[in-house]
Amino acid sequence: MGRAWKFGDDVDTDAIIPGKYLVINDPKELAKHVFENIRPEFAKNVKDGDFVVAGENFGCGSSREHAPLSLKASGVYVVAKSYARIFFRNAINIGLPAFECKYTDKIDDGDELKLDLDRNVIVNVTKGEKYPINPVPDFLKEIIECGGLIEFCRRVVRC
Repeated sequence: MGRAWKFGDDVDTDAIIPGKYLVINDPKELAKHVFENIRPEFAKNVKDGDFVVAGENFGCGSSREHAPLSLKASGVYVVAKSYARIFFRNAINIGLPAFECKYTDKIDDGDELKLDLDRNVIVNVTKGEKYPINPVPDFLKEIIECGGLIEFCRRVVRC
């Protein structure tokens, strides 16, 4: 269970992690600067298991891998109405749990949420509501559970 951090539509990768930090390759160091320019309190207060909740086209802009990497290091789940295609693939490739839900408007900043992947729903504990998420194919679940595509290949694919 975690807190909802609410964002709107078209949150671009520069808003997720400002370009001046792209010289940093340590994910934990990157996590200290997530959303620095639009929600400076985020990096200091986010907890493992919290949720970034957004509208349409989350992760638009440049295809920098630092954006999903910094979110993963923050320990969050990401739930958005839709994603920029490259951001979504980068998220899955590194094992960032990213889910699509068309009901993110019903979630308010600070709501307590719980993910139920068995039932493909987000449970809003604060409001006593459930919102369906787009079903995640088993192979994508496996990639996320392994921590990303590289670790998935190490464990599953035998050459």
